[in-house]
Amino acid sequence: MSRNAFLVELRQLSRVNHPNIVKLYGSCDNPVCLVMEYAECGSLYNLLHSAEPQPHYTASHAMSWCLQCAQGVAYLHSMKPKALIHRDLKPPNLLLVARGTVLKICDFGTACDIQTYMTNNKGSAAWMAPEVFEGSNYSEKCDVFSWGIILWEVITRKKPFDEIGGSAFCIMWAVHRGTRPPLIKDLPEPIETLMTRCWDKEPSQRPSMEEVKNTMSNLMKPSDSPNR
Repeated sequence: MSRNAFLVELRQLSRVNHPNIVKLYGSCDNPVCLVMEYAECGSLYNLLHSAEPQPHYTASHAMSWCLQCAQGVAYLHSMKPKALIHRDLKPPNLLLVARGTVLKICDFGTACDIQTYMTNNKGSAAWMAPEVFEGSNYSEKCDVFSWGIILWEVITRKKPFDEIGGSAFCIMWAVHRGTRPPLIKDLPEPIETLMTRCWDKEPSQRPSMEEVKNTMSNLMKPSDSPNR
């Protein structure tokens, strides 16, 4: 970790306090290190795509992880005086604790410096909003795009754009031209609508993360039917 990335991460993490964001306990100058909460269950990416036998999870686990991610990001976007944009939301940066039931967002080293972000994050192309790699002005809606891709990935347990293969540039070109992950058979309509709104090419057409959080919360409320 470069000293600059370290200072950025330290500054960002010292401002945040949320149950779905990894806690910073302290820092050390020599050697440069951050003392952070330990996530004993590893990353969501490893759980989704680990070697056989793959851990089993249910649809309610999938929805809960995505809701918790939305809660953490909505908190970042609501920060004053200005929203904190994560910009590198992806399952490798979503850690699990409490036997995999609680999700924590990590890796804030890129939350400010866009140059470092673009050069260091070749592995982020599959989750990156088009306006970020196109070099346009972007807002916190770029995190909403990434969240929509994560929702698809958690439901399908497939790596997004895996079928494209090739370099990060191939994925970016496809996304720029409007390619998105294939729609999921038999996915409930309200979830499909939310997902596709999140990855709309136009940031202004995407919901806010607050709206995503509220929609997910409502979708997860048990119905009043006596059969439940």
